[in-house]
Amino acid sequence: MDSTQALTPPQAVNAPPLTAQSKNFRFLVAEGLSGYQEIWDYQLKLHSEVLAGEPDTVLFVEHKPIVTIGKAGGDDHLLTSPDRLRELGIDLVHTDRGGDITYHGPGQLVIYPIFDLRRRYLDVHRFLRDLEEVAIRVMAEYSVEGYRVAGRTGVWTEKGKIAAIGVHVKKWVTYHGMAFNVKREAVTNFQHIIPCGIVDGGVACLEDWGEVCATLEMADAFRVKIEKVFGGMNG
Repeated sequence: MDSTQALTPPQAVNAPPLTAQSKNFRFLVAEGLSGYQEIWDYQLKLHSEVLAGEPDTVLFVEHKPIVTIGKAGGDDHLLTSPDRLRELGIDLVHTDRGGDITYHGPGQLVIYPIFDLRRRYLDVHRFLRDLEEVAIRVMAEYSVEGYRVAGRTGVWTEKGKIAAIGVHVKKWVTYHGMAFNVKREAVTNFQHIIPCGIVDGGVACLEDWGEVCATLEMADAFRVKIEKVFGGMNG
């Protein structure tokens, strides 16, 4: 059966949505544009559930415009003042994920895997590489080559970085995740930051190679690759 089900972004994190479930995972898709804080809160709820024994869960989201700064970042890579960002309708938040500064917004699919690494391997670096592999395999379906850059986390193309990754691991259960640029509208607001603090690379999106489906519809392609890359490891 199709193990991806749409849900309405939770107004109260104590009211869980209906979900569908595959052998190893729950896959959830938040309809519409979601606020960052409500999804962060919801991830913490899912984290508690997975820690307590529920299946590993993947939440797919398209966020309202927001700049997020991870634990490895600071305001020095912010090119536009917070006041000006607010005037432009872009929020700013410091978060507990790894990594530096990035942008989320319409046209970008954000994949939040809440995985108990005790069920597969106790290796956060391998987990990051496997997330990269998921994106690379999705891109291959569109005949786009994605690749890694030594010493950097994420996925690059000949036209720039297309996927940024930053996670937090607590009690070996992950949250936060990967942002994948689908539409050109996703990359316009990167002008306000130095993405991930990297000054020698641009930002790309899948649409740079031709028309693609609606952003949230990409969730199904990622679901298939997540099942391939991670699906056989539970147990």
